[in-house]
Amino acid sequence: MVPHLVTAQSGPLLDLEKKILEATPAIERWFRMSWQEHTPPFYCSVDLRNAGYKLAPVDTNLFPGSFNNLATEMLPLSVQAAMAAIDKYCPDARNLLLIPEMNHPNPDYLAHVSRLMQIFRQTGLHVRLGSLSPEITQPTPLALPDGNMLVVEPLVRSANGRRLGLADFDPCTILLNNDLSSGIPAILENIHEQSLLPPVHAGWALRRKSNHFDAYDEVAKKFGKLIDVDPWMVNPLHARCGEVDFEAANGLECLSDNVTMLLAKIKKKYKEYGMKEMKPFVIVKPDAGTHGRGIITIRDANELKDLSQKQRDKLAVMKNGVAVHDVIIQEGVPTVETVNGAVAEPVVYMIDRYVVGGFYRVHAERGIDQNLNAPGSKHVPLAFAQQHAVPDLKAKPGTAAPNRFYVYGVVARLALLAASLEMERTDPNPEVY
Repeated sequence: MVPHLVTAQSGPLLDLEKKILEATPAIERWFRMSWQEHTPPFYCSVDLRNAGYKLAPVDTNLFPGSFNNLATEMLPLSVQAAMAAIDKYCPDARNLLLIPEMNHPNPDYLAHVSRLMQIFRQTGLHVRLGSLSPEITQPTPLALPDGNMLVVEPLVRSANGRRLGLADFDPCTILLNNDLSSGIPAILENIHEQSLLPPVHAGWALRRKSNHFDAYDEVAKKFGKLIDVDPWMVNPLHARCGEVDFEAANGLECLSDNVTMLLAKIKKKYKEYGMKEMKPFVIVKPDAGTHGRGIITIRDANELKDLSQKQRDKLAVMKNGVAVHDVIIQEGVPTVETVNGAVAEPVVYMIDRYVVGGFYRVHAERGIDQNLNAPGSKHVPLAFAQQHAVPDLKAKPGTAAPNRFYVYGVVARLALLAASLEMERTDPNPEVY
């Protein structure tokens, strides 16, 4: 059973929460059977938005970068899940090579890397850090916020070219924590004797959000049928538009048409559920990763015609200066979550098929309809309560925090399952499944 996140936040998900709680045995069996057919990503984080009338994932990250923001009491559960994950790929593993993001790492990210190393060392592995950066030519110390040090080393291919490691370190498993936004480096290609996790096609050089949400559409439909709810209650509508050039203002007609179409679909749903006061909006963002960049909120397609050159320039480039040409248009899901009066959204972390923690992303200067993954955001760790407890089926919807966050864990795992399907269908070497 997935543990339950704890927060002071309480608010009704009403009928959806009630139906999920009532269907708990069926849901858990369905997940259990699904994992017999599909392999979950090695690790994953899911950004959720609770609008009160629906609860949906809006982003699924296969290279999570904030394990340091999980409550420390979650370490034992993380270690247990990490053991289960490693056992699938290399049961007799002794060495783990962790390849983090080393382009201008900030102190918070280094603390995350340190936490990952701590988790995997407690599984019984020797863990060392390797860098894709050509600037790292010898063991290089990096200072942590707490005064301790990390050491990152240059990667080395074996004499026969078939294995990847460090000068005196031959790992069974290689764990990527670099999303490959700038492309797939040659040193990571043609690795066949070791487990490279996640696989390179999970990186933004090849991955597309639209593929993920296409798979999520299928998962949401099956889940809706399982518990007898409209799949829209857990699913943000989406569309995709390619060949957009924001700087030259080319391809905006395609974007405008898709925005108009999606706004009409959302408005129809609002009408179906009697939400007369709600005004639909969409989020436009790069189809290949965001890191909080290149995201805009649109309420009317005409707004696209009025974008300033500065706004277009911001939309045109994502992380590491990579140009944006494909965008995903996603139903805007407002958030009713707040922490100390500031707008918030829950982020759920998983290793293998297990929920291992989460936090609230909080932004005091953003609105309920805006992206919160932006400069100025804070993280408020969510601890877990009563790890082996089951949901309180007698509690009224919205009155029990364990129930609320059991529901959050369920929806996060729907996104995890969608990511599994996505990885299978985009794998250039499908015979491994």
